[in-house]
Amino acid sequence: MTATPAERYAAARDARRHPVSASFAEQQRFDLDDFQIAGCQALEEGRSVLVAAPTGAGKTIVGEFAIHLAMRSERGKAFYTTPMKALSNQKFRELQHVYGADAVGLLTGDVNINSSARVVVMTTEVLRNMLYADSPALRDLQYVVMDEVHYLADRFRGAVWEEVIIHLAQDVRLVSLSATVSNAEEFGDWLGTVRGDTEVIVSETRPVPLEQHVLVRGDLLPLFDDRAGVATAQVNQELMRIRGGAAQGGRQADAYRSSRGRGGHRPSRGGRRPVRAGQPQRVERLDRPEVVHLLGRSNLLPAIFFIFSRAGCDQAVQQVRRSGLRLTDADERREIREVVEERTRTLPEEDLAVLGFWEWRENLERGVAAHHAGLLPAFKEVVEELFQRKLVKAVFATETLALGINMPARTVVLEKLEKFNGEARVAITSGEYTQLTGRAGRRGIDVEGHAVIQWTEGLDPQQVAALASRRTYPLHSSFRPTYNMAVNLIDRFGRSRAHELLESSFAQFQADRAVVGLARQVREQEESLAGYAAAMACDRGDFTEYSGIRRELSDLEKKNRQDAGASRGDRERRQAQIASLRKRMQRHPCHGCPDRENHARWAERYWKLKRAIDRTRTQISARTGTVARQFDRVTDVLEALDYLRIEDGQVHLTDAGRTMRRIYGERDLLVAESLRRGLWRELDAASLAALASCIVYEPRRDDAGPGERGLPGGAFRTALTATQELWAQLDDLERDHRLPGSEPLAPGLARAMRGWVRGVPLDRVLDDADMAAGDFVRWCRQSIDLLDQLSLVAEPDVARTARAALDGVRRGVVAYSGL
Repeated sequence: MTATPAERYAAARDARRHPVSASFAEQQRFDLDDFQIAGCQALEEGRSVLVAAPTGAGKTIVGEFAIHLAMRSERGKAFYTTPMKALSNQKFRELQHVYGADAVGLLTGDVNINSSARVVVMTTEVLRNMLYADSPALRDLQYVVMDEVHYLADRFRGAVWEEVIIHLAQDVRLVSLSATVSNAEEFGDWLGTVRGDTEVIVSETRPVPLEQHVLVRGDLLPLFDDRAGVATAQVNQELMRIRGGAAQGGRQADAYRSSRGRGGHRPSRGGRRPVRAGQPQRVERLDRPEVVHLLGRSNLLPAIFFIFSRAGCDQAVQQVRRSGLRLTDADERREIREVVEERTRTLPEEDLAVLGFWEWRENLERGVAAHHAGLLPAFKEVVEELFQRKLVKAVFATETLALGINMPARTVVLEKLEKFNGEARVAITSGEYTQLTGRAGRRGIDVEGHAVIQWTEGLDPQQVAALASRRTYPLHSSFRPTYNMAVNLIDRFGRSRAHELLESSFAQFQADRAVVGLARQVREQEESLAGYAAAMACDRGDFTEYSGIRRELSDLEKKNRQDAGASRGDRERRQAQIASLRKRMQRHPCHGCPDRENHARWAERYWKLKRAIDRTRTQISARTGTVARQFDRVTDVLEALDYLRIEDGQVHLTDAGRTMRRIYGERDLLVAESLRRGLWRELDAASLAALASCIVYEPRRDDAGPGERGLPGGAFRTALTATQELWAQLDDLERDHRLPGSEPLAPGLARAMRGWVRGVPLDRVLDDADMAAGDFVRWCRQSIDLLDQLSLVAEPDVARTARAALDGVRRGVVAYSGL
């Protein structure tokens, strides 16, 4: 009989004596926690496992144990997937350190290292592509680790996770590692449905406790009132008094701090302006160098400061620099310089000044750095390494740093609890708060981690406490069929089997569960409806019919009163309808019933509830089979364009459909159709790279970009115009088939990309692109992914041009690899 999770946890400590678990456990820096042991046991017993635990809790240990089991077997293989190339690179280096360079490979689209190794780290998209291609590398695969599996909620990329989970061979054990989500059991139930026996293990315990503070007037006040020595959910009342502006708050704060006797984390700025009785307090805000100095004096460095803008991160570093603050000693500065020179020696000398290298290195030697998507990947990797080695003490970062990179700190500082989402300033969610503050506390180094919220005008300590108290957020599927997915499924399984597979998605699972609840709600409401119908029954006639006439008359009279601007003809027609309904009502047998108004009150409840039931039934109809309906619309478009053809009652791929199988990305249909129509045949390498950038580039929502100003002419302009016209045609076709369509092409990077392939220096290219070096490199790599696909699927001439374009893009800072 299979043990329950509760029994498994109870027996966890005994499991340390298990010989295989012990051999693995001895390699770890820390004793395994109960949830880790439970996960390892489930894998040893042949089950898949879902582990949901806080950031920094050590859930990757369970994934690493799966690799341990694969390597223990004679020929077993394991894949470790991550949502980002940076995470793949980091995990690749870690596993190489454990198993050696020969045993570990890396596949990230633009990097292919030792792909036939027994352990291969890859992005999730790479594994999805391997599954559709039925890659020989899948032979002997025993385990797949899906790190950060909660990414399946991502609006743009989430479907890839579900595709992998659905299509993996049934004998492959799946290790799903997730942040703490509130519906882990629901997700685990779905995994059990599509993958077989799956153990769900949820831990909400942080290995390093987190202390929550609010930085106000140079003091770190606790967010929660724990003076009694036991943490409670009560908000520190001193913070509430400060918010209220009570004059005596300052004096009470001093008394409060002295009563706690924990001055080590409650430093003072050295005095306050006197406050007159009745005068509202003015809460002064420390500047960034002061905050860094304060944390250093309180032994709370290294720290990550989350600032929700790139410009803010760079400005913060400059502010610390101008203040003269230095956080490193001579030995640390020497070590920093050695790491920087080793990691950046392959960067072209002529590009260093363009990249601000010298100032960046000097800031690192001071112990401070920025970390955001606009930073060159080489620079980001150096910052990550130096922070991990405790050489950089303060990093000012955007929230992207919270997405899985191994950079724990002693303290996390949040300057604000809102961010700009491209359209408006919005409050961060409890899930985002948990993800950000989860970086605080280094296991084996810190006794506790610290989250510091800086006081801002209008800050509500109760709202902060609510964010800090909720540790979970729901996981919702973002799955939707794509053109590439459709042709691959039909090619491998046929249309009817493809339908079945899509209906096994987490998206449909969640929709069906919601339908179960809605259907139960309808049944309960129908019972009430029957009761209302009985209560309004009239022995003189059909009161349901009579009340329907009354309701129609009432609605029409109301509309007549509100629609004062109607034409004379419309008003006359409506008056005629009203008169007709009045006659019908007055002639109805129920109109003369002495209990008519009592029946009418029940009738009003009846019709109100009936409308609610009808709305719920519409919801049920919309949710049932939603994924399959979307798939049918996608296949209808493919059939209209002759990518699919029906012969003898079966759906088959045409030559164009077979090409589509190997084109991945948001614009798969546009790329396939452009190739089929020969729109890019006349382009040289530089122009094809520029056109590829128009396909993949997505301007930031707050960035208008250069538009089509200064775009290259000649063959490029002809091809771009033709591709834009094709996009418009496809967009109309999609909308005709009730599909959402896509965004227009974005040519803002084309001129810079063409220049880059032609050898234009980096400074001029970045000026043309009007973007940071890190952004340019990222879009170059996206273009490389597309050009690589073209080199494999296009006709020979275009394929050769794509290979030349690849070589042209992959130079200088774009070619850098820190591996």
